Amino acid sequence: MKEQFIEKVSASYKPKGAFIQLGSGILDGEVVTDAKVNLALRMMNRHGLIAGATGTGKTRTLQLIAEQLSDAGVPVFMLDVKGDLSGLAEPGKTNDALLERGKAVGIPFEPSSFPVELFSLSGKLGAPMRLTVGDFGPVLLSRILDLNDTQSGVLSAIFKYAQDTDLPLIDLDDLKKLLSYLSDGAGAAEIKEDYGRISSASSGAILRKIVAIEQQGVAHLFGEKEFDIQDLFGKVDGKGVITLLNIADVQDQPLLFSTFLLSLLAQLFKKLPEVGDLDQPKLVFFFDEAHLLFNGASKAFLGQIEQIVRLIRSKGVGVFFCTQAASDIAESVLGQLGNRVQHALRAFTPNDAENLRKTVRTYPTSEFYAIDKILTALGTGQALITVLNDKGIPTEVVATHLVPARAVMGPASPETYNRILAESDATTKYQERIERRSAAEIITERQQQQEATLAREQIEKSAKKSASGSKTTSATRSRRQTPFEAAQTTASRTLAREGTKLLGKLASGLLDMFFKKRK
Repeated sequence: MKEQFIEKVSASYKPKGAFIQLGSGILDGEVVTDAKVNLALRMMNRHGLIAGATGTGKTRTLQLIAEQLSDAGVPVFMLDVKGDLSGLAEPGKTNDALLERGKAVGIPFEPSSFPVELFSLSGKLGAPMRLTVGDFGPVLLSRILDLNDTQSGVLSAIFKYAQDTDLPLIDLDDLKKLLSYLSDGAGAAEIKEDYGRISSASSGAILRKIVAIEQQGVAHLFGEKEFDIQDLFGKVDGKGVITLLNIADVQDQPLLFSTFLLSLLAQLFKKLPEVGDLDQPKLVFFFDEAHLLFNGASKAFLGQIEQIVRLIRSKGVGVFFCTQAASDIAESVLGQLGNRVQHALRAFTPNDAENLRKTVRTYPTSEFYAIDKILTALGTGQALITVLNDKGIPTEVVATHLVPARAVMGPASPETYNRILAESDATTKYQERIERRSAAEIITERQQQQEATLAREQIEKSAKKSASGSKTTSATRSRRQTPFEAAQTTASRTLAREGTKLLGKLASGLLDMFFKKRK
């Protein structure tokens, strides 16, 4: 049985090119050193899942994979949830447990350090990592603001108008100014035909939610200088740089940091060129606390996640989601994760038992293990693994004793942490915010011009009205007569009237005389 196990594992997990050494197989509770479990670098852009209950070693698995990727010259991006991955910058300390684990997997333990860059969303624990509101996009921003479908539609219309009219949306002030402008007055009339009317109820609700996240201290996330994704591809002495985003000070805002990570992926997807399948990835992106990304996600939001994960592999980027259970990941995304590292699951509650049942169903059957039993029996630093081989075919499911991480498994010393920040080009590059003419300033100028035009028109209108009134008065005055002229007019009219009567009588007399003579 042991020989058969070694033969099958060796056949499945022996890549032709470069690979990550994950560990050695476990059979009947014994570590089989000759049954090496490896992950081909050329298959890492097919994405992966690292899952397991709290305390089973998921973070250390992230670390050991990141270390070997760095050694291979592949840059890595990782979310540092608790601030305890900065130890990658310091070589680990040798102890009996690490030596024994190295011996068991047939890979001697050798302490090593790795090049690290430190970032944070607040700018307090590393160089600030910012994005503009425009690059963040309406779908992701709707997620952060927790907007309903109607409000999300309004936000999409606002972004479309900003794009069509070349209004840069840099920070939240730009968005608030544009929202106010388009929901009232000239702005509302301007968009009514092509974009639809924005009701005061919708604009008010969106504005209140923007103000709410500003009060939570989120405004600094949006602005310039914007993070340049090319800074994720650094190398030092041939080793890939491990970029850490330390969120220890914003752990209470999970919606914020999980959505921000997706926005980074979206930027990579949008800006990187197509490269197809490479011998090794250009970048591997570890998405820790991935369940936060999917909780309560809208259909549009899930659609964007699925699209990014499906297509970004052609850009040479591999994405590994890290969470407690495979059921935390939407099925449309889970089906695209070809490499699986499943740490132990515990079935203490009915909900745990249901998650275990669902996870077991995602693995093929094995002649060596009862999957449900092995998943609950794995120890810390052990995992059930299946990856894609060179041909993209899932490998034999193997319970694996994992390779130990070689750097410090915890936070770096304050001296090392501060030294990294002081020597980092990123700290200098991103520390100061840049303010430039954007949507808020352009709209303010536009409103000022509109007000000036309106004031000028009102002045001209008043002037014309005044001039028209003066002419009317003059004309009225020119038609008025003096008392003497009035008397002359009256006399003329009386003479004309009396003359008419006299002529009438004279004519009548002449006619009478004419007829009398005839008789």
